[in-house]
Amino acid sequence: MRSLRVALMAASVLSVVSVHAQTADEIINKHIEALGGKDKLSTIKTVYTEYDMEVMGQQVSGITWLMNGKAYKNEVDFGGQKIIQCITDKGGWAQNPMMGQTAPEAMPADQVKMSQGQLDVGGPLFNYAAKGNTVELLGKDSVNGKTTFKLKLKGKDGTESIYWIDPSTYYVLKSTVKAHVNGMDMETSVAFSNYKKTEYGFVVPSNTEVSLPQGLTLNVTSKKIEINKEMDMKLFDMPK
Repeated sequence: MRSLRVALMAASVLSVVSVHAQTADEIINKHIEALGGKDKLSTIKTVYTEYDMEVMGQQVSGITWLMNGKAYKNEVDFGGQKIIQCITDKGGWAQNPMMGQTAPEAMPADQVKMSQGQLDVGGPLFNYAAKGNTVELLGKDSVNGKTTFKLKLKGKDGTESIYWIDPSTYYVLKSTVKAHVNGMDMETSVAFSNYKKTEYGFVVPSNTEVSLPQGLTLNVTSKKIEINKEMDMKLFDMPK
């Protein structure tokens, strides 16, 4: 009987260890499954989003167009003045009249590299190895008192990102990205919450809080999301 009890105890301990000793790939696979699954994400060609944003006490509206793996455009309307940022797999451009940038200008290459992770619907963790990136499990950490898995992704372009993933839902609660831009090391942090499933079955966070290196915080709330809406690549061309 004693040997049986010992065997059962050992089996119980091993089962607990196997639950908690997950690898980075196992965590990422569960994360992708939580977003809708690899097959579902692979069928998404475009994502169109309308949102509200609060910045410096001001409420503004914005639109993003995403062509999976190819191009991303964000347009924010500040009382009739439109701030535009556009990233493609080949380059990027921006226009910010509030900073005296009345005509569109090409973005620096290092800034483009830092932003190109936005081109992938599934995020940088989706098919990360095929993109030439590596991932390391840093163990566990906490976000707002909640225990999370902590993963570090190193991009082939030199960027470094950290992801905090909820072990109960496998959603990303927070991410940071570090990159060398304009001769300086910069870090952007994003907190994600209120995940919802779209009609297409793709799960996205409805609320994001973006902390920029300049000290600004942007609170973004999605109002409308359309999956596989028709888009023309000309939408992302820099105006002449």
